[in-house]
Amino acid sequence: MAITAQLVKELRERTGAGMMECKKALVETDGDLEAANEHLRKSGLAKADKKAGRVAAEGLISKAENDDQVVIVEINCETDFVAKDDSFKAFCAQVAQAALSASNDDIATLSEQPIEGDQTVEQTRQVLIARIGENIQVRRMARVAKSDQTVNAYIHGGRIGVIAALNGGDPELAYDMAMHIAAFSPAYISSDDVPADVIAKEKEILIAQAADSGKPPEIIEKMVSGRLRKQLDEITLTGQPFVKDNDISVGKLLQQKNAQVNSFIRLAVGEGIEKEESDFAAEVMQQVQGS
Repeated sequence: MAITAQLVKELRERTGAGMMECKKALVETDGDLEAANEHLRKSGLAKADKKAGRVAAEGLISKAENDDQVVIVEINCETDFVAKDDSFKAFCAQVAQAALSASNDDIATLSEQPIEGDQTVEQTRQVLIARIGENIQVRRMARVAKSDQTVNAYIHGGRIGVIAALNGGDPELAYDMAMHIAAFSPAYISSDDVPADVIAKEKEILIAQAADSGKPPEIIEKMVSGRLRKQLDEITLTGQPFVKDNDISVGKLLQQKNAQVNSFIRLAVGEGIEKEESDFAAEVMQQVQGS
């Protein structure tokens, strides 16, 4: 059967695969559109399996929202170059939209969500891997229900995503809180949220540091108390100076706005993934010598 341009075009629209991949699949299946579609899916899965063991610590954080909730999703690739690719960006946006319809935050559930016609997130991921040539992973997602709270999200450069949920305030304040959290990465909302064992450990370290000062115990106690307060301010959201105005703390700003932060979620691309150290110059030489 003759492989027409229209057949290739139709297969490309259905699968998102490259023109040459589509033409090759149609040739191998004698122009059978359904068989070619299945062939591309299997090919994508095989390539995805081969690349699954490769470290993917670059990528993007993408967000989506509706009237009920806000979601952010981390999708990883191997290089920053691919993270800037338009087809990868489009996939990330589609996955974030699909996350709104997922029944939970489990990635396996998200992978089965439809995003393009009869294509699921997982099937589209496989096709994208076959086209781009890198390992791509939908790593994690988080959602916050709006319900009776003020919720907003901030994405910084596609690499850090934050959802902030407030009691009171307005969407602009929630956005500012999310932006601040992206910049300063507090570990806790306030000092009341810091576990007792963490405080005890910090105090123990500070006492040991102050012991060599030669000062009386009551002075050491005051020194330790002051330094401990400063330490807690550094790791808590309400204790930190506000990112837009260093003359006021986040806690004071929230008081002025009659608001409280209920919770926040912060995702950064690749955090917790052990990256392989590479010698770029050696890689280039290896490619030159192999060409």
